[in-house]
Amino acid sequence: MGGCVYGKTIKPGSKVSIRKLETRLPDAIDENTGKAAFDKYALELGELQELLFAADTHALLVIFQGMDTSGKDGATKGVFRDVSPSGCRVVGFGVPTVEELAHDFLWRVHQNAPARGQIVVFNRSQYEDVLVVRVHDLAPKQVWSKRYDQINAFEKVLTDTNTILLKFFLHISKEEQEERLLARERDPIKAWKLSVGDWEERTYWDRYQEAYEDVLRKCSTEYAPWHVIPADQKWFRNLAITEIVVTELRKYRNDWEAQLKELSETQHAALAKARADGTIPQPSPRAAGPSDG
Repeated sequence: MGGCVYGKTIKPGSKVSIRKLETRLPDAIDENTGKAAFDKYALELGELQELLFAADTHALLVIFQGMDTSGKDGATKGVFRDVSPSGCRVVGFGVPTVEELAHDFLWRVHQNAPARGQIVVFNRSQYEDVLVVRVHDLAPKQVWSKRYDQINAFEKVLTDTNTILLKFFLHISKEEQEERLLARERDPIKAWKLSVGDWEERTYWDRYQEAYEDVLRKCSTEYAPWHVIPADQKWFRNLAITEIVVTELRKYRNDWEAQLKELSETQHAALAKARADGTIPQPSPRAAGPSDG
């Protein structure tokens, strides 16, 4: 495995043992230092999102998967705190509707993929059809076992058409999950999230770990690798995710800025011509001067 400073990236085809992957941060960073680093990354992500939106050549799809209470909602709110809501959308995938079940399993996913210039965050995703479907025997193995290749092919279509795809497995320990479920019970504001099903799902913990190991092994590709995020500490989870997102988007910054500069020059030329032709009025002397703001 490799990856960025704070997260680990699964190499395609590598064997994965979830039990050997850390759920807590390395000792090399303390919370105050980590939060300061996160603040810088979050601000830069806001800047990169504006460039992504304005250039209108790429889209960004971020996928969050993890056990119950792993922090998919919290990561979404934290990581994208400085991103303009007009350029970002969150899609949650729950139990399929009757209409969705009448189509192939990727139908509901594909229609929610981001358009150029947009960021879309998936809270759960197409991977539920090789996770919960497998764990709860909702479809025979001969059906769900084919879906790994189908998912890889679907993701190749997305990345081949300028969708930047980042997939995050939020890795928490079973002990941390129990603490978070109990904390919900004690908090009158968050108790609405309580569900008997959350505790029932814990009895399938080992089966989910096995299913996730296959997902990480079979669906981490060169064009859409999986990133494993230690998620027991919420602040570190957000830092690790944001660092990876920013690092990936930085690769496109120069191209986006060059394209926007060229577009600006074209627009300036069009304005100058329109003013010279008298199509639009000349700006007043005060308006043409330096801005007060």
